[in-house]
Amino acid sequence: MAWKFSSDKPVYLQISDRIVKRVLSGEYAAREQIPTVRQIALEAAVNPNTVQHAFSDLENEGLIISKGTLGRFVTEDTEVVALCKRKMAEQLVRDFVKEMEELSITKEETISLIGEVME
Repeated sequence: MAWKFSSDKPVYLQISDRIVKRVLSGEYAAREQIPTVRQIALEAAVNPNTVQHAFSDLENEGLIISKGTLGRFVTEDTEVVALCKRKMAEQLVRDFVKEMEELSITKEETISLIGEVME
């Protein structure tokens, strides 16, 4: 089944995010080979060039490593994985805070609500 994409963010970034989430969740473990560009393009129902763009970004971040004809693998560098996790979490928080501000909810109310919801 094709992946669903939103119109508010480029598709290649949404693919990158999904791969990062798979790494962070352990679906793709350290040193494990990830699916090929073609495999993900078929799964997501997108052009392989779009997936290649996502892979290039992830390689630049150091999250995945190309081993030539052997394919691409998840890094074993725990610092890189931790940094990716932190960046993704920060973006989620920024988006959340923006939404709360649009609802005129104060910082204190937000913090209180988070505490209630997490209990």
